[in-house]
This record gives sequence, structure tokens and C-alpha cells, in this order.
Amino acid sequence: MADRIIKVLTFGVFDYFHLGHLRLFKQAKKYGDYLIIAVQNGDYITQFKPDAKVLYTTEERIEILEALRIVDQVVVYDTVGIPALESVEFDTLALGEDHIGARFDEVTEWCDRHGKQVVRLKRTPGITSSGIKAEIMKDIKR
Repeated sequence: MADRIIKVLTFGVFDYFHLGHLRLFKQAKKYGDYLIIAVQNGDYITQFKPDAKVLYTTEERIEILEALRIVDQVVVYDTVGIPALESVEFDTLALGEDHIGARFDEVTEWCDRHGKQVVRLKRTPGITSSGIKAEIMKDIKR
């Protein structure tokens, strides 16, 4: 009998793709054999965060992520929550260390009830999408 494949799921916008995202994926992949990246739907972002500036469309972000060898599957989600979890077959949910609050408590509890492991991943110090956006905006204003 073949060993069971362990599927790891992580969520994000993944706009302004950077080294921090790649390192997040590498950390996540250590917990399983198959990495599923859930990318947030751009239409949802602009509907609920009208001030958000999304550089790439959902389709473009999918294309970028699918081109990475470390990524096995890309899915689209609206918001991190139980409906998103129920729509994907996975064994381990990889959350960032900054994914805290009631919504993430609910997600963690759902995982516990359904036999899913939850792991917390470290951020790459000094690298954030918000920081990259701010640097670009400073350069544009000069």
C-alpha cells in the first residue's frame, strides 16, 4: 500500500509576490507532500476593501503561483472561513503567525473538529507586501 499524501493548505492574496511568500511556501511544504495555495479573489478584495490596490488580477496571480515548482495546486477563495475550508481537500492548514483573531479561532476550531492539523508559520523579517507597496509609492511620489 502506498503512503498517503499529506496535503497542506495556506491562504493569501499573494499580490506583489516576494521572497517572504516563497519562504512561507517552503515552510508550509515541510508539513506535507502536496502544497495547495488559496489565492484571494480579486473581485472580493475590491468589493469589500475598495481602497485596496491589487496589482495583479486573480488570474494573473494564479498564473504566477502555478509556475512555482513548490506549488502543487492553486484554488481561489473569497474570505478565510469555514466555507473556504470545506471546499478544499487538505490535511494541514498552515497559517501565518499574524493570523489571529476571532475568524482564525473559528477556522482553527473547525480544523480541530475535523481532524486537520494547524501549524503556524514564521514571517520573513523585514519583508511585507505592505512595505513593498509603501516603497513603490515613495518612489512614485519623488
